[in-house]
Amino acid sequence: MGYKVRFVNPDRNYQMIKREIDEAYFEVMSKGDLIDRQHLRSFEENLAVFVGTKYAVGLNSGYDALHMSLRAAGVGLGDEVIVPAHTFIATCSAVVNVGATPVLVDVAKDFNIDGDKIEEAISDNTRAIIPVHLSGYMADMPRVMDIADKYNLVVVEDACQSLGSSINGKGAGSWGLTGCWSFYPFKILGGYGDGGAITTDDPDVALFATRMRYNGEDRETGEYHGHGFTCLLDNLQAAFLDVKLRYLPDWIVRRKQIAERYRQALSDITDLLLPHYERPGFDHIYQNYTVRAKQGNDFSEHLKKNGVEVLTQFRKPYYRHEGLGLVDRGFPETEALSREVCSLPMNAEITDEEIEYVIKTVRSFYGL
Repeated sequence: MGYKVRFVNPDRNYQMIKREIDEAYFEVMSKGDLIDRQHLRSFEENLAVFVGTKYAVGLNSGYDALHMSLRAAGVGLGDEVIVPAHTFIATCSAVVNVGATPVLVDVAKDFNIDGDKIEEAISDNTRAIIPVHLSGYMADMPRVMDIADKYNLVVVEDACQSLGSSINGKGAGSWGLTGCWSFYPFKILGGYGDGGAITTDDPDVALFATRMRYNGEDRETGEYHGHGFTCLLDNLQAAFLDVKLRYLPDWIVRRKQIAERYRQALSDITDLLLPHYERPGFDHIYQNYTVRAKQGNDFSEHLKKNGVEVLTQFRKPYYRHEGLGLVDRGFPETEALSREVCSLPMNAEITDEEIEYVIKTVRSFYGL
């Protein structure tokens, strides 16, 4: 259907920065700089500065970032890795595809892994934790890092939805051994196709990823250092992302303004739980504005039928898909939020008039 308000609007976003995107395109194409050229290196340098790490390595997707991070950490057969029960399947699949076993832990009211439940899931085989920072709000990393230090565990941050978020000024993706990023078009920093990266302070991890992303080859010496993969971030996508990265701070400000308008207009609806957690030091950058509606699918269908495009990730928790062969240990919070979850339109290109239409449509569902 033709939505009156789209969840994201990539074509409109392109028009906002068309001149610079076009310049990047013609620069890359006129030089034939398609694979592993200066635009990629420039973006990696700027991304590392933005996140607050020494290194960034561009990859083909957020999944590749998770997969590469686990391999760099030496996680493999016989190891267990703790992951949240509510996240995109890529987090769990990366664990399975390095030969390790995912151990699921329920989430808290903020959609992130519940720190109170992590230690009970740790066994003698536990090797790593992957906290996921969902929707622009970080998991409790001080607590996660304390637990990891106590049990000598590797921490790989799935920060794919939270570029620019922080806790007490320390950015997402700068806490663990690596931070993992996705530049899928719907992300807060989205490309024109897929893309990803890792950030890290560990030079050995950065070197490993740089080699393994290109079939294990050291591009300077031609020496192969192992059986790698083909998951290099395209130079053209890197050039586009480098342009967008310059705008990201202003776009985050805009997202916070939109979130505040939603809060002002919707906070009186008792059946609607808004994503404002008010935890000192935790900065929400609103990759998504994810609410919980007690009326569940009826609420989200009302919005869609009235022209508001929403996301309802994930109605069916991933561990309930039989083909994945995962162990359901009982995750009541994940089950509840999966029934209630709905993300309202949230992007830098949305107009004030469209925001007001979303608000009007939400309130109309509740007869207000």
